[in-house]
Amino acid sequence: MRRIRYLFVLIFVVVLVLSCGRSAPEEPTVAPEPTIAPTEAPTATVAEVAPVEEAAPAEEVAAEEAPAEAVDASTSVTETESVVAELIDPTIAVHFAVLPEEAATGKYPLSTEMTDLGRMLFYEPRLSLAQDISCNTCHLLDNYGVDGLPTSVGHLGAVGGRNAPTVYNAALEVAQFWDGRSPDVEDQAKGPIQNQIEMGMPTGGAEAAAVIKSIPGYEPLFAAAFPDDPDPITFENLTTAIAAFERKLMTPGRFDAFLAGDGTQLTEQEKAGLQKFVSYNCTMCHRGPTVGGQMYMKLGLYKPYPTEDLGRYDVTQNEADKYVFKVSMLRNIEKTGPYFHDGSIATLEEAVKIMGEYQLGQTISDEDVADIVAFLKSLTGEVPMDYIAPPVLPENGPDTPAPVTE
Repeated sequence: MRRIRYLFVLIFVVVLVLSCGRSAPEEPTVAPEPTIAPTEAPTATVAEVAPVEEAAPAEEVAAEEAPAEAVDASTSVTETESVVAELIDPTIAVHFAVLPEEAATGKYPLSTEMTDLGRMLFYEPRLSLAQDISCNTCHLLDNYGVDGLPTSVGHLGAVGGRNAPTVYNAALEVAQFWDGRSPDVEDQAKGPIQNQIEMGMPTGGAEAAAVIKSIPGYEPLFAAAFPDDPDPITFENLTTAIAAFERKLMTPGRFDAFLAGDGTQLTEQEKAGLQKFVSYNCTMCHRGPTVGGQMYMKLGLYKPYPTEDLGRYDVTQNEADKYVFKVSMLRNIEKTGPYFHDGSIATLEEAVKIMGEYQLGQTISDEDVADIVAFLKSLTGEVPMDYIAPPVLPENGPDTPAPVTE
């Protein structure tokens, strides 16, 4: 019996030792996400889009590093993966930005009184000598801010030499007009009124202000918009009000939602087009919240572009500025043709091919053109219909001058 007892004790000890030597079951681990090595050119991929071979860049552009987005520690692994899957690659995001609600300025507040007055003046044909042309004549607000003509028809049927660009999102650009002769929309608003081809008023703006002052209904509106000014109806103030209205002409759309992290906003072809847009180095010039409009560039970098327009040279008289123009912004580009400074290009497909040939020194294939154009169409935003609703304009006063029609 004693031997049997010892045998049971021995078996128990052996079992205990063996069980202690075993390791505890391992918890499942999640493999770390692969790190992406920084690239030298601004190429990138969009979530859920297969990589595309990078086209040879026109010139080297250093890639910028976007800050990593923080993730709430309480977010589950599944939720985190879902969020990450919808975000675009940060190396693409660095080229663009979501449109703001307004192009704010520190010069004056964008009060409702100011923007309401500016809207009325934007639609006001009596700011033209013949009293038949307003800002809205060439920049139709319900047509994405353009008239759809190669060059616009102005005072007494005169035709300008350059295409009228859109006013939507324009206040965010580096300067105004194709040659950048106005630094901001406040200064730009003065130009067409005094241009003898456009609205025909004498230079200086005194006559334009006098017409508005002769219309009694404008007095309380200017007083409300400029409460600290004892004599508020001036040319400076009326163009400031127009500019204030324009500073809120923003058109956010699907692309902004995509930049904010909603990958479902773009189709697969649009995502492929975005990737190719970056791979071809279009973002050397077309970047920022307006996807362009932030710099000047010579038209015809790789071979001379057929145009007699000297561009910014007319402003600076600097030889280096010959054939240099402000880079077009691409927001709403689908809706704002015809294209280029002279409105000579009818379609986006043609514009993309010409840009490849003259600005990038490359031939862009038809397939790539189609994808890039699909992406460009995703830049179409929403027109703020309530904000741009045509106002009821005040009636003439007894001293309001008659239109000059000859």
